[in-house]
Amino acid sequence: MNTFHNNLTTASGKMLLAVLFFLLTAVLLTGCLKDKCEQTSAYKYFKPVYMSFADLRKAVKTTAATDLKDVGKVYYKDQFIYVNEINKGIHVIDNHNPSAPQNIAFINIPGNVDMAVKGNILYADSYIDLVAIDITNPASVTEVNRVTEVFPERIYVNGYMGDASLGVITDWIERDTVVTQDCNTYNGPLYFENQFSGGGIYMTMDATSLSSSATTTTTTSPGTGIAGSMARFCIYQNFLYTLDQWSMKLFDITNTSNPIAGTTINMSWNIETIFPYQDKLFIGSTNGVFIYDNSNPSSPTQLAQFVHASSCDPVVVSGNYAYSTLRSGTSCNGFTNQLDVIDISNISNPVLKVSYQMTNPHGLGIDGTTLFICDNTAGLKVYDAIDPLNISLKQTVTGMIPYDVIPINNDLITVAEDGLYQYDYSNTSNLQLLSKVTIVKN
Repeated sequence: MNTFHNNLTTASGKMLLAVLFFLLTAVLLTGCLKDKCEQTSAYKYFKPVYMSFADLRKAVKTTAATDLKDVGKVYYKDQFIYVNEINKGIHVIDNHNPSAPQNIAFINIPGNVDMAVKGNILYADSYIDLVAIDITNPASVTEVNRVTEVFPERIYVNGYMGDASLGVITDWIERDTVVTQDCNTYNGPLYFENQFSGGGIYMTMDATSLSSSATTTTTTSPGTGIAGSMARFCIYQNFLYTLDQWSMKLFDITNTSNPIAGTTINMSWNIETIFPYQDKLFIGSTNGVFIYDNSNPSSPTQLAQFVHASSCDPVVVSGNYAYSTLRSGTSCNGFTNQLDVIDISNISNPVLKVSYQMTNPHGLGIDGTTLFICDNTAGLKVYDAIDPLNISLKQTVTGMIPYDVIPINNDLITVAEDGLYQYDYSNTSNLQLLSKVTIVKN
């Protein structure tokens, strides 16, 4: 042992040790490089499907009625119900007889999610554009105008940016694949291949696939319709207000057939819903309710913000109280499920007065003192809100999973997971089912 130690302390011994260390390092490094270079991973590959801007801008047309499938927002105007088919267009339901509604047509609008109506003009988003559509005859509509590239955020799909030179992404083709990476390639759970040149996205096999209320006390402009509580479009006097996740865009619709893009008002992140009441706008977000003074409709100004825990947050208003449902879920980043009743008698200083526990509330609506809440698997709940600080449950309608409601003249239009329901609520303790238009599962 001493001899070996002495040899290592000599010059030749030190050189021998360096050579041994070098060889050992080379062997280890070679093994590491070999392992990494030959490593393969299973991925799902998503290739974007594009629609050119030219095709997008000639796509609006009326087609034959189709089954309701992937339903989103709902809107009521002049005894017609307009039901959004997410990113596809709008179903037209003739509701002159709520006991026997007729699905009469489908308006093809690629990239449509939201809508609002003034007079005989329907305003709808079509990916990055705003389109104005004449619905004088709802069964045979005509596009009369378009404001292009006013919603640039729609170039992004689920957070991924497409190649704007190719148009808009309308779908993704999915397939399983295996990827071999070299040593210098990041071997993480997600990476991009030529994303900004129209290429696809690789995701690990365990990743999820890409996918994509109103009240009779609402102050609406003459000739406007009524939206559900999940709406991101609304109209007040001669202005259309539209929301994206971080701003509100205004359009002057004095000439209803010729919307003109106006002011953009920057807001905080995760703006979700908009509700007009008298000369105020109530904006629901994942972290609170924003209240805007809209006495000058061309330039709304923020009056106050009511802050709550992170949750999805539609809001409706009646008198001195705002009602806001908070729910948990992946997209909402929260764990709260409740109804908040907010005193807005001092509009600049909204105060939470009471919270009611719920299961997983979504949309809501109010007619006078009757409050409707869509509480997911717990059903459609009907409350007497004559005393907002002590609301009482009148009835729970089960057997369906409701999403949003529009109460109008004792007819409760309800969008649920499996259908478009209508109830007579003239007796709030005993709602009567009038009709159901089935939503067909893919």
